[in-house]
Amino acid sequence: MVALNAYSPLDRFVHRVAFASPGIQLAASDMEDTLFGRDVAPVTMGAPIFVTSLPRAGTTILLTALSAVPGLATHLYRDMPFVMAPLLWSRLSGRFRKQATPQERAHGDGIAIGYDSPEAFEEVIWRAFWPDHFDADGIDLWTATDVRAEARDFMARHFRKVVALRCRGETRAGRYISKNNGNIARLGLLPTLFPEATILVPVRHPLDHAASLHRQHANFLKRHAEDPFTRRYMADIGHYEFGRLHRPIRFEGLAPLLEGLAPSDLDYWLAYWIAAFEHVRAHRARVHLIAFEDLGRRGPEVAATLCARLDLDPAHAPAIGAHFRPVPPPAPTVLAHRSALRDRAEALYGSLCADTIRGT
Repeated sequence: MVALNAYSPLDRFVHRVAFASPGIQLAASDMEDTLFGRDVAPVTMGAPIFVTSLPRAGTTILLTALSAVPGLATHLYRDMPFVMAPLLWSRLSGRFRKQATPQERAHGDGIAIGYDSPEAFEEVIWRAFWPDHFDADGIDLWTATDVRAEARDFMARHFRKVVALRCRGETRAGRYISKNNGNIARLGLLPTLFPEATILVPVRHPLDHAASLHRQHANFLKRHAEDPFTRRYMADIGHYEFGRLHRPIRFEGLAPLLEGLAPSDLDYWLAYWIAAFEHVRAHRARVHLIAFEDLGRRGPEVAATLCARLDLDPAHAPAIGAHFRPVPPPAPTVLAHRSALRDRAEALYGSLCADTIRGT
């Protein structure tokens, strides 16, 4: 996220107003429908793209790489705080638009962000239409029976608005691209809501992935304790992955795996990884898996395969592949970790990697 210590008192006030209740965001969206109907009507929409996985699997870098392709439109940090009304907020905020030198994000992972960087804000919509799936202890899975026509129609309009805002060319055509880690809980619903969509799920080696989740949980425990507004901001946009906000998604079979474990344990995150990717495997027919490690090792080749899967001009593959960097090896202390959960996770990883988008 953009450095929140740069938020002025006015910025924080506007944020609090925008997130005082879902009704404010929905009302702003309704107003936008009336004011900007002529801007949205000419837009021709292609099939949406959903990028999802557990956090720390490369979803941000995939979004960043793909969103640079002309015609692929996504949310930017500039869309905060009225994320449900991007056209209206762009018009209102235009007179005091800020410029920001990109800075390393709060995760401390070397990814620099600024106001024009892509970000995941779509969870605000899911919370507004499915509040019953969220409680203080966790987040429920979605299935095909959770279809709500009003929500589907709202999302379709919203995707069109994002494309209208970002794709200003003569053709007024584009595709919405979403990065939302929360959508890993909706693999049973997304194909029903948007049957033409492509769902990309990066898969990272479980021990390395669990160690990264473990580190970020500790990182955000500290940040949330030191800065209440950071905690408020992340709660408002539905980022419940880490720290004092951590709410696990209730994947099937998760509860017995977590018995006796706490988020301070590396095995907790290995158990979470197993439950998450057993869920992914159960929905394998509707998703495209990507080998995370191959992004750094064989980025150009993976990018070429991505272009083919997403029906993008192959000429974009070199620019997409240029975003990917090799992943540092796990620390020796991580590699030394031994447990039955590690063995189970690595067996599952091997079965998933047999059928991923990989470099040749």
